[in-house]
Amino acid sequence: MKKLKLWSLAPLLLAGVAVAGDFETYEAFAESPEFALFTVNNLWILISAALVFIMHLGFSALESGLCQKKNTVNILFKNVFIISMGLLTYYFTGFNTHYPGDFNGFISINGMAGFAEADAVANTTSAYADYTYWADFIFQAMFAATAATIVSGAVAERVKLSAFLIHATLLVAFAYPIAGSWHWGGGFLAELGFYDFAGSTVVHLFGGAAALAFVIVLGPRKGKYTAQGIKPILGHSMPLAAIGVFLLFLGWFGFNGGSVLSADPAAVSYVFTTTALAAAGGAMGSMLLSTLILKKPDLSMALNGILAGLVGITAGPDVISIFGSIIVGLIAGLIVVLAILAIDKAKIDDPVGAIAVHGVCGIWGTVAVALFSDASTIGVQLTGVAAVAIFAFIFSLVVALILKAIMGVRVDEQEESEGLDVHEHGSPAYVLD
Repeated sequence: MKKLKLWSLAPLLLAGVAVAGDFETYEAFAESPEFALFTVNNLWILISAALVFIMHLGFSALESGLCQKKNTVNILFKNVFIISMGLLTYYFTGFNTHYPGDFNGFISINGMAGFAEADAVANTTSAYADYTYWADFIFQAMFAATAATIVSGAVAERVKLSAFLIHATLLVAFAYPIAGSWHWGGGFLAELGFYDFAGSTVVHLFGGAAALAFVIVLGPRKGKYTAQGIKPILGHSMPLAAIGVFLLFLGWFGFNGGSVLSADPAAVSYVFTTTALAAAGGAMGSMLLSTLILKKPDLSMALNGILAGLVGITAGPDVISIFGSIIVGLIAGLIVVLAILAIDKAKIDDPVGAIAVHGVCGIWGTVAVALFSDASTIGVQLTGVAAVAIFAFIFSLVVALILKAIMGVRVDEQEESEGLDVHEHGSPAYVLD
């Protein structure tokens, strides 16, 4: 995601302008022919960051809608915490750990982003990149909290708030940027030739694997699995869930489109198109298969199908063909239905389907790069999948087990029955006169 793409250089080269001029002051750079394109590129990165931010509103709405109304405040509180904590930890440890420069290729935990030493020439001209240092930071920071948000939905309705907040902080502050450095920071996966354009593995599979570990430690919600079989625990607001998915769909244009790292018209519009078509393919695949299996059209499956298609295309929206993106999305939509049902049958309780959507479809999207393009090989892609998934799972498992031993990770049965809103926050989401 940090690496410059060849197409982002083309407009400058065609114009005969140096890519990174030798400027003594920012004012001199602002008067150069290069400045206009730099401004457009920088603006697109900032707009993309804002679109990715909107995704956190989407996650909030989706998780709230698919869960019971008695836990709505709890879910919203967690999402407020996640974006706030994510931005701060990305400043204190994340950015420079994510992009450590010359390092051993595996682990390099570094300190704060260099705002205190910011140099107007080095950080706000093309000497840094096609955008400013600060635009780079804020775009990457918006990604950082996503992993914890994925976990939030999977452990909803029974996790102890304090345990979740500690787990989420450690996951975002250390685990996510370390795993990300292996690919986007020039680590060992980058050296192998692993390809993940915007994060099917590095973001989504990471979050899905971490969620799986925490869910296993936490256990299912009371009454979900009975001697008579699986008891559905219905969400309280499908309109809210649908709004959440459409907000996520909107934000994904920044998630994938911003990862072009320039405003190159051909590249950005190509990525927009493959992203949208994959989402549509995912929706159709999930709607068709879930209707065949469940005998009724299921809205939650359709919504997760959209997300499955988006997760599936995220690894290769720039290298997979237009028609190929539809197939990738369609297959993701089929996979997510089967994965949700299989995970439920295994008595792994995930209220929102996050493990299936982000974890299983993240694997599919990463492998699809090798199947639908020549950007990488299946062996290399599977190596990246295994490395990130195992690391995220073990890190999350160890943290969850330590928290369970020290303070507990689950609310008691009465609190779960009566709702986390009242017991954890002292306030219900909905008050009837």
